[in-house]
Amino acid sequence: MHNDSLALMKALSLSAVCLASIAYAADEPKPAADAKPAPPAAAARPAVQYATDPDSLPQDNAPKGKLEGPFVFKSQVFSNTIRKYWIYVPAQYAAEKPACVLVFQDGHRAQNSKGVLRLPVVMDNLIAKKEMPVTIGIFITPGAKGVEDYDYLKSRDANNRSFEYDSLGDRYARFLMDEMLPVISKQYNLTKDPEGRAIGGTSSGAICAFNVAWERPDQFRKVISCIGSYTDIKGGHVFPKLVRENQKKPIRIFLEDTLHDNPRPDNPNRDWHVQNVAMLAALTEKGYDVKHSFAEGTHSDSHGGSIMPEILRWIWRDYPK
Repeated sequence: MHNDSLALMKALSLSAVCLASIAYAADEPKPAADAKPAPPAAAARPAVQYATDPDSLPQDNAPKGKLEGPFVFKSQVFSNTIRKYWIYVPAQYAAEKPACVLVFQDGHRAQNSKGVLRLPVVMDNLIAKKEMPVTIGIFITPGAKGVEDYDYLKSRDANNRSFEYDSLGDRYARFLMDEMLPVISKQYNLTKDPEGRAIGGTSSGAICAFNVAWERPDQFRKVISCIGSYTDIKGGHVFPKLVRENQKKPIRIFLEDTLHDNPRPDNPNRDWHVQNVAMLAALTEKGYDVKHSFAEGTHSDSHGGSIMPEILRWIWRDYPK
């Protein structure tokens, strides 16, 4: 990014901090018990309406993949937890050829073809148009601890979400590599090429996705980050510093955020948009393959969902179709 563009983004960020209200996605969990309380909220902002990309809607000429699940999974890496997951299998999948992989956190939202993200629909359309490769989707809910079952539609029941998603380190990567992917690989032929593996999420699911690629670029090299929580929930605000201080890693990342994303004028480390701008600046300065889209709005999946076809086209733009 040119210096003047970066300066403009920082100016937009400061404007957002001063003007915006605190707004969370409908199923975003409450802050951690040890988090400092937010300042009083300003008047609520009206919801922004975004145009729907045609590739987020069912197309008659696009073969429809199948969505399997939800399946129950009990983890050992995250001991005493239970979660659910779905597998999207494109119509073009053939067992003799390894398929690319897209893992998406908060899988109950990702798999919903009538929701906001609509990943199965988008993948149907882009695979049919050869704008992304044949890709198996793996949509995983966060874990619930100490229960035999839970309602994945109620965020309060996913009581291990913040620990799994917001924590730094390689635990979630180990959960994927040692537990989840081996199970799915018994059913489907998944590529082992890290360039053919993407991971994404929204909010805390986004920092989780970036952290997996950061820890294991030998396994995942494409990241989709929407309204990412690069904030001091469990230390994630250090990522811009880590990006600058460490050797550049072979990661491609699309950063989506909104200009009024959980502002905290009293604490920039807990301000979502300020931290997304900081991530963009660090990644750009370090020479990462990064693209961003910052739009009017608050903390919700809506803008990211509206541009999900654009995100996937860019992420997979040069991968063999």
